[in-house]
Amino acid sequence: MNWRRYFWPVVGIAAVIFSLLLLWHELRGISLDDVWAGIVAIPTRGWVLAALSSVIAYASLAGYDHIALLHIGKKVSWLFVTLCSFTTYALSHNIGGSVFSGAVIRYRAYGTRGLTGQDVGILVAICWITFVLSTILVSGLVLVLEPEIIDRFSGAPHHGLAIAAGLAMLILVAAYVFGSWLHLKPLKIGGFQLHYPALPIVARQLLIGPIELLAAAAIIFFALPVSGNPGYFVVLGVFLVSFSIAQISHAPGGLGVFEVVFLAGLSDMDPVGVLAALLVFRLFYLIIPLLIALGVVLFFERLQFGRGEG
Repeated sequence: MNWRRYFWPVVGIAAVIFSLLLLWHELRGISLDDVWAGIVAIPTRGWVLAALSSVIAYASLAGYDHIALLHIGKKVSWLFVTLCSFTTYALSHNIGGSVFSGAVIRYRAYGTRGLTGQDVGILVAICWITFVLSTILVSGLVLVLEPEIIDRFSGAPHHGLAIAAGLAMLILVAAYVFGSWLHLKPLKIGGFQLHYPALPIVARQLLIGPIELLAAAAIIFFALPVSGNPGYFVVLGVFLVSFSIAQISHAPGGLGVFEVVFLAGLSDMDPVGVLAALLVFRLFYLIIPLLIALGVVLFFERLQFGRGEG
């Protein structure tokens, strides 16, 4: 038996179970009626802005694929790329292991448009680099401009350490840009080559990637109650920590992990209001996109079957 095949799924399930137990412990005094009251209390303006933020987030994610295709020099119709990207991220966000699940979905879709396995591999790599680069950039800015964010998780002030970590992150991003300017040699792994993106592509990565993170965090911010709200920048910082840990945990959809970390980061707020906002986030960023994506997949496979390619 190949134990590596089952290792990460087991880790993800264990993370979900452990996090749900912690979540139950944190919220054991809160009833479903309380949560429903928190959801109902969200004003119409909050719902509309949260929904709009979700649209912006997924539009930016589509930009990841457009950037990658520009890098490898392949032309695919704008509509197809947008639908493929939306479907990929909607499914992988819910399944977990976004790099691997995203590669499978993209290979199936882009293969019908003439892209080879190596093309898709490079595309996935560029999309992953865009996400990591954006996360490092935005996290670095948050730590430098709002070093108090670390107090929410450490319980003690470490502002100097936070600023130093933030500066280190920004230096990494600057090094990436500098490497592009120097035209460094491609990374070779066996027969696979990943060329350094050109400066215009790097500029797109540093613009579109952060927009996706800013919009995703805004979904929660607009759904949070006004009372005790620490402001968008703090919510962004807590979101980055929560989302990153949820990704590392390999828990499907970050279930439980995301909520536990976020509640810890906003422990000074009413947990009912925070939980209601997190449910809105799951609705707009995970559940609704998943339902739409499943419809897109069924429609795509039906077309392929009709063409004798299924």
